[in-house]
Amino acid sequence: MATKKVGSAGKFGARYGKRLRVKYANIDKAQRIKHKCPSCTQNKVTRVAIGIWQCKKCGVKFAGKAYKLEE
Repeated sequence: MATKKVGSAGKFGARYGKRLRVKYANIDKAQRIKHKCPSCTQNKVTRVAIGIWQCKKCGVKFAGKAYKLEE
């Protein structure tokens, strides 16, 4: 269960330490936002699996980084 303050790291409760939970929350938030497609330039790219990204508009599937499409 996620909470308003800690986001998706709320599922860990009080376990694993604050620093690791904050790092996890930042990575999880960054990977779930919509990214810009390199072919159609729309913000419709979502992560399919680790390093695999797909545009929901034009359907192109390509490889990228694990958590963020661009740095």
